[in-house]
Amino acid sequence: MSTTEPASPNTQAAKKVTAASTMEFDESPRLVGTGPTVSARPQWERSFRQLRSSTPVYMFGVMIALFVAFSVLAPDAFPTFANVRNMLMDGSTLLVLAVGVTYVMIAGGIDLSVGSVLVFANVAAAKTMTAIGADNAWSIIAGALVAIACGLAWGIFNGLCITKLRVPALITTLGTLGAVLGLANVLVDGNDISDLPSTLISLTSSRILGLSPLIWVAVIVVIIGAAVLSLTRFGRHTFVIGSNEEAARRAGIHVDRHQIKLYALSGTLAGLAGLMSLIRFDTTTLSGHTTDFLAVITGVVLGGISLFGGVGSVWGAVVGIFISTMLINGFTITGVQPFWQQVAIGFILIAAVYIDQLKRRSRDRV
Repeated sequence: MSTTEPASPNTQAAKKVTAASTMEFDESPRLVGTGPTVSARPQWERSFRQLRSSTPVYMFGVMIALFVAFSVLAPDAFPTFANVRNMLMDGSTLLVLAVGVTYVMIAGGIDLSVGSVLVFANVAAAKTMTAIGADNAWSIIAGALVAIACGLAWGIFNGLCITKLRVPALITTLGTLGAVLGLANVLVDGNDISDLPSTLISLTSSRILGLSPLIWVAVIVVIIGAAVLSLTRFGRHTFVIGSNEEAARRAGIHVDRHQIKLYALSGTLAGLAGLMSLIRFDTTTLSGHTTDFLAVITGVVLGGISLFGGVGSVWGAVVGIFISTMLINGFTITGVQPFWQQVAIGFILIAAVYIDQLKRRSRDRV
């Protein structure tokens, strides 16, 4: 008589992860009886409760409250269309960076190098345009391709160091943060490049439906990023890896390959953000993005992305980024010194991480 060995816990975990990565489950409570399984409450009610209690919804309320508060403090300057457009411009570059960082952090990683990669791509694009010397669209396209390629290359480098050399993500991206910024300064001897084609300047002043093309680029990146994260297997695997990397491996997910792709995505979007910065300011900005990584990480954590991985959304990152952008803009308009702005952002990051830890402990107790 044959006997069957019970499945090991690791095998059971792998099967659960495989099922979670290929299909969606209704995790609502069930009433079990002799007849068919019946949902404890309507699906729309459960969805509404989850939405109402989610971090992005709370943070959206905080963003509205900040807008009202700064509008009361500076009614003639803050709530104007020109200032709102300016906040959208300030947030557009950070949003592009935040989409890539969101993917990395949901998978349990971190990328501190995005600001430096932005600067390197910015410089590489500017040098390409000046080397070509032609004042036409082709030189702009060439510079754009170089910027994105540089970002992609640094992202792959980060991913290979993390997955193949087994250097922790924090150390790897902290190292590239300094190295990439140093190389950018070496390329231009520490001097910004401002002699750029006039075609680039015309892009800066152009408007589509009253808004800069850079804002629309950020909107497109956010929409595509949110759709891929929510609706594709690539997005589901990202969540699975962040929730339990070992179980993801046992379920057949190529974790190392996926992580390299995530850091490549983050680097590529940083390269795109570097091009956007070059278009906006008509010059390279060697010292203008030194704290971008802090603003981005603060924003995505405020939006509900967990530092421990497995939790988050692109829409939450959007809300968090605009809270950070609104704070800086409001402080500037109301006359708060820039040093105090940095203090505020730093303490907000600490508070956001503390709240994230409380939520994690609450989930673990359940």
